[in-house]
Amino acid sequence: MRALLVEDDEMIGRSLRQALEGAGWSVDWVRDGPLAQSALDDGDYTCVLLDLGLPGRDGAEVLRRARESGDATPVLVLTARGDIEDRIHVLDLGADDYLQKPFAFRELLARMRAIVRRRDGAAHSLIGSGALQLDLTTREVLQNGVREMLTAREFALLHALLERPGAILSREQLENRIYGWGEEVTSNAVDVLIHGMRRKIGPDAIRNVRGLGWRVAVPA
Repeated sequence: MRALLVEDDEMIGRSLRQALEGAGWSVDWVRDGPLAQSALDDGDYTCVLLDLGLPGRDGAEVLRRARESGDATPVLVLTARGDIEDRIHVLDLGADDYLQKPFAFRELLARMRAIVRRRDGAAHSLIGSGALQLDLTTREVLQNGVREMLTAREFALLHALLERPGAILSREQLENRIYGWGEEVTSNAVDVLIHGMRRKIGPDAIRNVRGLGWRVAVPA
């Protein structure tokens, strides 16, 4: 899955990006408010990790503008500010959660999973329905109850499709969800991923719509 990390501290930003990538996330990292706003306008993110004390534009203002524009991307605020009024303010602006620095990385991952689940309308770790489901905690696909491990990019691709069952996602839309800035993407990268996934979950689970893209069926 693809995350936008907004953090101006070089050491924190570098270590968080490395840890998130190690946990299977594709991460775009920006260091100031205007760049964060531009990335949100242009990107398709699973969630945003947003610091408040940013140069150029405060994180709270970035959040306010994003929500006023209709952007519903889950936002987890990460900040050293501990005052209760700061927490209330960003939550009222539309933040999905708030985590005070310093924090344990395992807790950060758990909170990211939680806000993504809420966006997907799931109270538990499974999204999808019928014969095909995805476990956000274990990164496994369930096909008729049988679990199969996925690679990080297979997981990101299937997550994007299961978020919108029946909707056709183009090659570009899927690439945007799987790869971060600067990652080399070959012309057949999506095809290779889908070919591998069909071996795991069956040839009809992900369907190609010629010239348009791919989709998963709406459960009956």
